[in-house]
This record gives sequence, structure tokens and C-alpha cells, in this order.
Amino acid sequence: MILPDLAELVALRGPARGLSLHAHRPALARLQGAHRSAQRGRGLEFEEVRPYAPGDDARNIDWRVTARRGRPHTKLFREERERPVWLLADLHPGLYFGSRRQLKSALLLRSAALLAWVAVLGGDRLGALIADGRAQPRIFPPRGREAGVLPVLEALVEAQPQMPGVPAADALHTALTTLRPLLQPGSLVLVLSDFSALDERTEAALAALTAHSECRLLSLTDPLERSGLPPGLYRAGLPGRLGWLDGERSRRAWLEKWSARQLRLDALAGRLGLPLTRLDTADAVSDTLPPLLRETAWAA
Repeated sequence: MILPDLAELVALRGPARGLSLHAHRPALARLQGAHRSAQRGRGLEFEEVRPYAPGDDARNIDWRVTARRGRPHTKLFREERERPVWLLADLHPGLYFGSRRQLKSALLLRSAALLAWVAVLGGDRLGALIADGRAQPRIFPPRGREAGVLPVLEALVEAQPQMPGVPAADALHTALTTLRPLLQPGSLVLVLSDFSALDERTEAALAALTAHSECRLLSLTDPLERSGLPPGLYRAGLPGRLGWLDGERSRRAWLEKWSARQLRLDALAGRLGLPLTRLDTADAVSDTLPPLLRETAWAA
């Protein structure tokens, strides 16, 4: 399978035109208060205080200034033009796997690139945290336009795994805890991962991250993971640690483990009120993501 290069990721700017990350959420989720406002950033930013005038929203009265000056004063706000959009790329060596069109790592790169272009073309500032499991995560502070996208795409191409390996057990947890203090209130975080390292610490870190930011989960999957191996004997494992695997005998345990991981991810997304989208290696990113970004709601 061909690994994505920078030219391919830059070319995804074309399919990103006309798409938006500012999708409305399901009405039920809004009623439950599970999601933040769909406006960019905090939506409104404080600008000044002036004397209250008939027709002003009473909820915006500044009571401290009113008490100090002896007459009602109201706060004025202006809309924020940009919001920070962060890509959290959990690009661990275990993603060097794929049974169809592309590797899971390639699926992550292509999805991240398309989302990056959608963000900056929509007027947002793009930041990224790239965790490859081999060193400390690389951090790219939010920047607008091409200046925000191109360094991120270059780093993704450099960080993609070149061979299979075992992901660090705490890689996703480390990435989440590293990103949290960098976020401004109202930031949008797009987490791209296969969530194979999901545990209690990681769930707690994700809950803390979403307390003041909007977050969406994009889970990377492959058809072979969902179905298990077909009947037969297969040479499987990591370089230097290969062994034989019986597809028929291993399928039950395989499917039980896969199902448990997916149920845990579904439960986490439901508990935190996070939109969850599954992306498959069998599908072209330019075919699957654009329809989701044109709809009125992300799947949850």
C-alpha cells in the first residue's frame, strides 16, 4: 500500500471546499446540555461596558459597574472571527495495518489533512498535536490560512509509521493531558485514533479536556478487525515475533475483544455527549468525510 505524501495531502484542499466544521448538533443533545454552542470559539467576546438602554438584554447587565456608578450598565460583546481547531493525531505504530484500500495510518493522515483544510478555509485557526509513540508529542500552535496547515501536513508525513509495532499503552493519555493546558475555552478538538489504548485514565483525561472545549471523536477501523480472520492458518505478529494463527479457532475471542472495545468507546461518547464518527480503511476519505460535513449533525 502506498503511504501518503505531502503532495497528496495538499491536494485534499480541493475536496475540502464548501465543507464546514460548524455543523449543528442533534436537538436532543442540545436539550440535554451535552454539547457546547456551535458558534466559533466562545461565540462572543467581551468588548466594553456602556449605560443600559431600552431593549438591551437584561442578562448582560454588569451589576458591579451598576452598583459602583449608581445607574444600570450593560456589557457589549462582539463575535469572535476565528476559533482554534486542534487536530490530535494518535499516530502510533499499531496503525501500520490495513486489509483493504489503505493502512489505518494512511486513513488518519488523509482524514486529518481534509479536516485541516476545512478548518482554515472556514476561517478558523489550525493547531495540532501529533503523537507517534516514539517521542514526546509534537505541538503546532493554532495559525490561520496555509501557514497553519502546511507544517502540520509535513509533520504528519514524517511521523507516519514505516513498519508495524506495539503502541505505547499511555500514548493517547499522554497526548490528551499534554493538549489540555494549551486549549482556549471554546476550542474545537478533533481526536483521530483507533482508541486501542482506551482505559480509565484515558477516559478521565478526555473528560477533563472536554470540560471547556468542544470535542469530536473520529475512530479508525478496518474490515478485518470487525470480522476476524477467515478460516485457515496465517503467519501473524511483529517482525521477529511471528507465529501461526488459526482463523477459525481465533475468531470468537477476536470478535469478543473487538466488540468490547467498540462498546466501551460508544459508552464513553454517550456519557460525555461527544459526536463519534467511524472511518474505515475500505473507504476513500474524499468520499466519506464530505457528506458528514454537509449534514446538519455529526453521528453520535
